[in-house]
Amino acid sequence: MEIMVFFTLLLLVCSVSTNQTEADNEIVDQQISNQQPCPQDIHAVLREMAVSLALQTERITVLQKENQDQAAKLKEMERQKTDINQLKLQSKEQAAKLETEIDQLKLQSEEQVAKLETEINQLKHELQVKQVAFSVSLLDQGYGYAGPYNTHMTLIFKHVVTNIGNAYNPHTGIFTAPVRGTYHFDWKVYGNGNIPAGAVLFRNGEYIFIAYEHPTSGWVSASNGASLLLEVGDQVSVSLCAGAKIFDNQSHHNTFSGHLIFTM
Repeated sequence: MEIMVFFTLLLLVCSVSTNQTEADNEIVDQQISNQQPCPQDIHAVLREMAVSLALQTERITVLQKENQDQAAKLKEMERQKTDINQLKLQSKEQAAKLETEIDQLKLQSEEQVAKLETEINQLKHELQVKQVAFSVSLLDQGYGYAGPYNTHMTLIFKHVVTNIGNAYNPHTGIFTAPVRGTYHFDWKVYGNGNIPAGAVLFRNGEYIFIAYEHPTSGWVSASNGASLLLEVGDQVSVSLCAGAKIFDNQSHHNTFSGHLIFTM
């Protein structure tokens, strides 16, 4: 009897416990059903974030690479710009140098042309002065005596017969050598009475030769000649001797002649 009562009580307790459990479960389910459902699983979200991060990292790497390429291009452009500026500067310097060289060549050309013209003129002059000859007499007109003087006096032969090259000056009586060379000169004087008739050939004031005659009566003449090596500008003249006297008229007794034999 007592055993049956025990089992009956045990069944009642289990029934109550089961009912309570079911009630509790219903309450939990109600609470769960009242909560908002989760949009995604956290792992899926993390995976998506990881994928997005990887894509962003890859994009950043690409951008960095592009930035490096742009920087390299910019550096190359700067180098090319520097090279271009240097080439421009070199071009300007070369242009200036070329202009200077052209100016120098022009100047040299002008100098060479001027030098050539001078040489041509000198050659023309030499060709002209190679033809040198003169022949003159004492009086151009009338008649009369010259001398005597206390010193040597340069005779001015005024009557010009020939003066090729214009080396003889009829106003001074002096012949000036236009070119270096050997020249030959002749001179003659004419006088009368008992006074000497004489004249000396001078080169640059240097006594060369004398033509001299001392008559006792009547008319006499004296002549001489000489070949001289003259430098350009050397002067040759005939001077009446001191104490001498000569006579001339339109017969032209007193003469002075010279010519170039050859240049040297």
